Parts: sequence; structure tokens; C-alpha cells
Amino acid sequence: MKPEISFEFFPPQTSEGIEKLRVTRAQLALAKPAFFSVTYGAGGSTRERTLDIVSEIAAEGVAACPHLSCIGATRESIRAQLAHYRARGIRRIVALRGDLPSGMADPGEFRYANELVAFIRAETGDWFHIEVAAYPEWHPQAKNPREDLLNFKRKVEAGANSAITQFFYNADAYVHFVAEARALGVTIPIVPGIMPIGSFSKLARFADASGAELPRWMRKKFESFGDDAESIRAFGLDVVTELCQRLLALGAPGLHFYTLNQAALSLEILRRLGLIN
Repeated sequence: MKPEISFEFFPPQTSEGIEKLRVTRAQLALAKPAFFSVTYGAGGSTRERTLDIVSEIAAEGVAACPHLSCIGATRESIRAQLAHYRARGIRRIVALRGDLPSGMADPGEFRYANELVAFIRAETGDWFHIEVAAYPEWHPQAKNPREDLLNFKRKVEAGANSAITQFFYNADAYVHFVAEARALGVTIPIVPGIMPIGSFSKLARFADASGAELPRWMRKKFESFGDDAESIRAFGLDVVTELCQRLLALGAPGLHFYTLNQAALSLEILRRLGLIN
């Protein structure tokens, strides 16, 4: 069975960025993705822009999947967003706890993602296909791996349909996580999140912020290229393509690309995998 491919965007802050994202979406639509997802800033800081981009995507005929984070939100604000999406025929949502913005002391009426998932189910029944996050290398705030795994199971029991992982470069971490989740009775699809590599310095910042591991051999190799952007790009394409090949061979149900609002690297990886022409 052909793996399910999806792509993630963030809401641009400028009119130029919005126009560039339209071009990116048109290019990535050629890969016939299952959906395009759109992120949601800490504490709902990009709420209106996320709503606008999701509405545009839906109008273009591709399934749109907004992120919905509950930290700093009220039940009424979440209820209003669910109604907005439902009215526009949106059938898929990524339900997240989200981060507490700097300076915000009150987390709001929800503390954890499983509470948000349960609320969505209670409010809308089976209308939405709910995606949740998974962390093969463990959530950076988890006390220990077991606690993190049980938190993941709680989100599934609350009504999640499938999961998308944090990006990683160690396929064994994904295999181990899926095996442990299955041992706990979790049966939903767990789709690996894939971060193409265009800039090593940017990647290192993302990894440090998210807790994702950059294997030492990768760091050393990238560092050896210095400012040689072409070598960094070529090596990054090789690394990520090989990772995807292994994940699909091991039974991953699909690939979810963190595009950073760019199309070229994701499309090249898909071409190398033989998933597009």
C-alpha cells in the first residue's frame, strides 16, 4: 500500500510570505498529499493567520488540517474554533497541548493534550480525525520515558485517530517507540515526522529547542562543510532520503514533512523514494 504523505506549514507574517506559501502549496499539491497541516503559535498567537491559511487550503481542494493548542485557551474559545472549522468542512485536526508563552502565568482551562482530545470528541463526536503528537526520543519535559509513553496512551484513549512524531534522525528510536506503544495496546497509525535539511545551523537550533537528537556523526559531518551550502544540502538530502527509505521498509504508514514553507527539498526526497515522478 502506498504510504500516506502530508506536509506542514506555518502561518506567514507578511503578505510576501503568504504569496510564497501559495506557490509552495501548488508545488507540493502535485505529490497528492493526504493533507496540509498548519501550525498554531504559542498561546494561540497565530490564531487568525492559521484560520485564514486553513480556509485557503480547503478552498484549493486539498484537505486542510489545522493545529489546535489548548494552553492559554478556554473551552469557549476552542468551541468557537471547532465550529469555524466544521462550518468550512474541515475534517482533520492536530490536537496539541502547546507551549505557554513567555510571561503568561495561567495555562487556561486545559492542562494536557488528552483533555483537549476528550473535549473535541465530546463536542463534535466523530466529525474530526484527530492527530496527536508522539515523541520517539521522549518529550523534553517528561520525567522519564515511561511517563511520556503513558501520556501518549492517554491521548489515544481520549479519542485520537493517529499520531505524528517529532522529527528525528535515528530510525531505531522510532521502531522502539512504536513497539513500546503497541505493547501498551496502542493500535493507531504513528507517522514519522520528517525534517528535510537545508541549513545545519537552523536544524541545530530546532533540535536544541525540541529535544530531538542530532547524532554526533551527523553533526561532525555537517560542521566539516563549514559554509559550503551546496555540500550541506547534498548531504542532508542523502541522510533524510536514507532515513525515509528505512522507515518505510520497517512499516511506517506514511511520512509527514516539516517543510518550513518550502517545497524543493521535500519534493526531491519524494522523487528519490520513487513516490512522485
